[in-house]
Amino acid sequence: MTDIAERPFVSPLSGWRGTPGAASLSEVHASVKVGRGSWIRRFVAFFGPGYLVAVGYMDPGNWATSLAGGSQFGYTLMAVVALSSLMAILLQALCVRLGVAAGRDLAQACRDAFPKWVSYPLWVLAEAAICATDLAEVIGTAIGLNLVFGIPLEIGVVITALDVFLVLMLQRVGFRWVEAFVIGLLLVIAACFAVQLAMADPDLGAIIRGLAPTTELVTNPAMLYIALGIVGATVMPHNLYLHSSVVQTRAYERTPEGKREAIRFAVTDSTIALCFAFLINASILILAAAAFHASGRTEVAELGEAHTLLGPLLGGAIAATAFGVALLCCGLNSTVTATLAGQVVMEGFLRIRLAPWLRRLITRMIAIIPAIAVTLLYGQSGTGKLLVLSQVVLSLQLPFAVIPLVWFTASRSKMGDLVAPRWMSVVAGLVAAVIVALNVKLVWDFATGG
Repeated sequence: MTDIAERPFVSPLSGWRGTPGAASLSEVHASVKVGRGSWIRRFVAFFGPGYLVAVGYMDPGNWATSLAGGSQFGYTLMAVVALSSLMAILLQALCVRLGVAAGRDLAQACRDAFPKWVSYPLWVLAEAAICATDLAEVIGTAIGLNLVFGIPLEIGVVITALDVFLVLMLQRVGFRWVEAFVIGLLLVIAACFAVQLAMADPDLGAIIRGLAPTTELVTNPAMLYIALGIVGATVMPHNLYLHSSVVQTRAYERTPEGKREAIRFAVTDSTIALCFAFLINASILILAAAAFHASGRTEVAELGEAHTLLGPLLGGAIAATAFGVALLCCGLNSTVTATLAGQVVMEGFLRIRLAPWLRRLITRMIAIIPAIAVTLLYGQSGTGKLLVLSQVVLSLQLPFAVIPLVWFTASRSKMGDLVAPRWMSVVAGLVAAVIVALNVKLVWDFATGG
């Protein structure tokens, strides 16, 4: 009997140009059993993938953009964090629907829906997004190692290449262990920020007022640049590919009712996880606003500088230590998910399967080269700007993942009876339009010297 993880999937839906071939992440496909007991027991079986996705919403690049936004503009960009989180919840729900209903991850769907002259450029853009993500993780993890253990940045950057063995070890013992590792580190991160916020004593009224959008977002190019960085760091392209794949690790019944239940439970899981991610993201910006903006330090964007200043400003070394530990945990977590996303993208678009360690090392080497160059030339002073730039690059890549996702899930010929509700497709279309418009405005300001 052929194992389900290796069996080619043939879709009964007529809207695709071909079949997806081998299952997405075939080595762990349908490897997590879904019981037949109570709904709580079945929901618990779907608990996990949402937190793998949530990691991408609080990676080191997100830290840099939120620190820059909070220190420069106080609580004003809270509205951007909240709106981008709502965008993320909607788009990840569409990823779940695509993965379950069509039996394809987003990379496979692009390959099977578009001719090669379209799908190959989309693959290149997806790889560029993953390299930008990896760049942020390299720098963030290296800074975390420096802050916690005193390891020089240049050596820390090289050490990050070894994280491939961590990912391989976790996948080998079972996908549930990957999820447990990620969730465990997330709990450490949450505890660290709880300590720092308690010491910072932020202005609750200003936080609430910051949740109301302001027209300055469009009229102030500097604010728009940081806002787009926050959007790029929150709604990350590689997460759209990853989520549509990892949801298929559950062995749910491949019947219409089984798929509906899988979508319902998986969307609930991701929504809860992304609400948690919003709290972490908001905490970073609130901490920067309370500790730096309020004291007149409006140019803090470097992670190392933030760590150095937190102790004196908040009156205790524990705040700086918690900051370093949380940053290191974020870097390690993001490493796991970026590895999986890179595998999904390459296998889905090209049907080329590399050994996971080789795929990981190739991606990491591409990220390490600019990280080492900037570290050697500018030290920590250049890492913050490079982190923010990497997140803006991610934002510019977003439309090329979001638009296909919205189109696929709105097509009945591709999704069958599990096509996305009309209201969901309309709102997702508006989200895509907003992202495109903001990107056009950013490029225009750059081209005209704004």
